[in-house]
Amino acid sequence: MTYDVAIIGAGIVGAACADRLTAEGMSVCVLGARSQYGSATAAGMGHIVVMDDSEAQFALTSYSQRLWNELSAELPPEAEFENCGTLWIASDEAEMEEVDRKFWKYTEVGLASEILDQRSLRSAEPNLRKGLSGALRVPGDSVVYQPVATSFLISRAETSGASFQRDTSVSMVIDGLVETWTGERIEAERIVVAAGCGSTLLPELARVVRPRKGHLLITERTSTKVNHQLVELGYLKSAHGTERDSIAFNIQPRKTGQLLIGSSRQYGSEDPSVDFEIVGKMMKRAVEYFPSAGNTNATRIWTGFRPATPDGLPYIGKVPGYENVYAATGHEGLGITTALGTAALIVDEVLGRESAIPKEPYSPRRIDA
Repeated sequence: MTYDVAIIGAGIVGAACADRLTAEGMSVCVLGARSQYGSATAAGMGHIVVMDDSEAQFALTSYSQRLWNELSAELPPEAEFENCGTLWIASDEAEMEEVDRKFWKYTEVGLASEILDQRSLRSAEPNLRKGLSGALRVPGDSVVYQPVATSFLISRAETSGASFQRDTSVSMVIDGLVETWTGERIEAERIVVAAGCGSTLLPELARVVRPRKGHLLITERTSTKVNHQLVELGYLKSAHGTERDSIAFNIQPRKTGQLLIGSSRQYGSEDPSVDFEIVGKMMKRAVEYFPSAGNTNATRIWTGFRPATPDGLPYIGKVPGYENVYAATGHEGLGITTALGTAALIVDEVLGRESAIPKEPYSPRRIDA
C-alpha cells in the first residue's frame, strides 16, 4: 500500500501529526521504535507552558497551549490534564527584575500573569522556603500525563484509518520511500520525521540535532501540598546553556499525590544510566527551594534525551535536499508543549495553506544558513 504520509516517530509529536493528518482525510502510517510512546515523550515532564526566550518560541508555545486547551475536554481522565498554572520563582531582587520583564511582555500580548511579592508567594505555596523574593504566576499553564495523551492521539488516528507499526526502526529515508532495518519498504507520497533524537537518521538533521540528557525523579505519595508547577527563574539559564551540565529546581504536582522533581541538562553524555551525582545535586537544589522535598522517598528515577538545536527552536517543515520529506523535531524540553502546534504547522505545509502563526522561524532551511 502507498500512503499519503508516513510518520517516523510515535512520541507526542508524531502522534499529534498522525491525528491532525487523518482528520484531513489523509492515509497515514506511523512507525514507532522501541518505546510505545517515544523515548523522549515517555521520559518527559508534561508541562504545557508558554516560553518567551524569543518571539518565535513565544508564538509556537502560546499557539500550542491554545490547542491543548481546546483538546483538553476530549482527553480521558487518565491523562490528568490540569490547569494548575506556573510559578516562576525569584530568589532575589535581581531575579524579580526578570519577573517584572516577563510580566510586561505577557501583558503586551494579552497573556494573563500576576506578580507575587514575598507574602503573596507564601500564601500561594506555603511549603516553599522563607525568604524568596517573589514570583510570576502564569495561570494559563497546565500539566498533562503525556503517555496517556499520546496514546489518545494515536488511537484517534487509528480510528480514522491510520496504520501504526510498533517496534519498527527505520534505516533509510528517501523521497517516497521508507526502509526499515528488517528490509520492509513503505511507500508514501510524503514523509514526516518526528523521531526526536532518532531524527538524525537524516544526514541533514544529524549535523544539527544533538541529544541532551536529563534526569527526573518521582516521589512516593505525600501529604505535602503543591498548588502550581514550580520553576526557579534560573531554569531559563539552565535551558539556554549550550555546553555545561546544569541543574535547576522544578516540581510538578501530580493528581496521585506524588511530586515529579527535576531537572538536569547534560551535553556530551550518551549513557542512559542514572548519574547519581547529578541526581544528588538536583535533589539538593529542590530542597533549597522546597524543604519538604527532603522528607519524601523516590519511587523511580530515570533519564531521557532531548533533541536540541543550535538556536533553541525546532525544525518544522520541508528538509532541504528533499521534495517531500518534512522534519518535526528538535523541540528539546518543549516537545509536549509544542506538539499540537507543530502538527498544525506540518499539516498546513503539506496542504500548502497559510498557518495561524508564521512558519518561517522553524523552517529547516536555516540548517544551511
